[in-house]
Amino acid sequence: MSYPNDEHGQVLAEMEQAGIDLSKPIVVEFFQLFEQEDNANALAKHIEESEMQATVTVHPDKSPGVWDVDCRLEMIPSYDNIVEMEQTFEKLARQFDGYNDGWGVHFED
Repeated sequence: MSYPNDEHGQVLAEMEQAGIDLSKPIVVEFFQLFEQEDNANALAKHIEESEMQATVTVHPDKSPGVWDVDCRLEMIPSYDNIVEMEQTFEKLARQFDGYNDGWGVHFED
């Protein structure tokens, strides 16, 4: 399959080459970063109370003074779905003074 020539397209092409069936739902993880733990926890609570079917984890980042909010969703990892969720998480993170830091999947052979 052909994907747009950008970061999302490159990752999806690599996933396909690794043998992941992109036509079936998989767990995709979206990462948000915050300088304040309270803001990270506020976003996590907001997502948990929303209709979004996400599993949320808050933890300290490797960098001092930074907090991660990891959001896992089961979804079909199409290019459009990934871009839409990235935009959704960017808007949500900004509401709590954070920012979206990308996405990924865990895949084992």
